[in-house]
Parts: sequence; C-alpha cells; structure tokens
Amino acid sequence: MMKQYAPTTVWPVPEAFRGIYAHAVEVRTASRVLLISGQIGVEPDGTVPSSFEDQCDRAMTNAEELLAAADMTVADIVKVSYYLTRPADLPALNEARSRRWKSDAPPAVTTLVVAALARPNLLVEIEVVAASIPPGDKTTG
Repeated sequence: MMKQYAPTTVWPVPEAFRGIYAHAVEVRTASRVLLISGQIGVEPDGTVPSSFEDQCDRAMTNAEELLAAADMTVADIVKVSYYLTRPADLPALNEARSRRWKSDAPPAVTTLVVAALARPNLLVEIEVVAASIPPGDKTTG
C-alpha cells in the first residue's frame, strides 16, 4: 500500500507541483525496495552532454533503465532526490519531471542546489528509491 500525506498543518503543494511532488509517501508492504545510486547524465559510451536538459534526460533514462532491470517502472518510484549545480536550471528540471515522471501518486522529493558534483562537467544527479507493490494494492491518500 502506498499513501501520500499532505495535512492542512503543512504548507500546501502548489498546483504546478502536485503531479511531481508529495510531502510524504508511506509504503506498507513486504515487497522489494530498490535503491538507485545517484544517476548522472553520462551516455552508455561515456560521453557527457553539455546542456542541462540533455544531462537531465540521460540521468532520468539511466534511472528508468535500472528500474526496468529490476522489473519496475517509474510508477514504483517513492522517493527522488535531485542535485543541481545551478539554480537557473530549476525550471528545466521541473519541466523534465512533469514531462517524464508526472503521476497521480507522486513520490516524495528533495531538490538541492549544490556547489559541485563528482566531476566538474556534471550539472545534475538523480537518486531514486522505488518499491514494488503487489498488483491491486496501490492506493493514494
């Protein structure tokens, strides 16, 4: 069972973020949990795109490929942490999130702007936690 929490005693989630952000997500299940290390915008051949948008799309694709390897999908994501090196890229991140990972049951999310990532040419890193939930047992609150 998965349930989102948004009590009236906590600031309301703005309309633009309601499909891509939840204050809290509870998972009650004995099912599998997949912890995906921070994914960066590195292509399979080792190259790194120069633009934030391309790096973000590649990092999301890398996370999706790891989900698929574990027989999971973006619908199984319960927590995402985004790390960006430039505040100016926040609108592009939100656009990518809305385009690719918007959901009626959005995950818990943390977004941080950091001084740097592991390599100087990296602009974004995405860490994902997913939980497989038995069919017919998904609920939202």
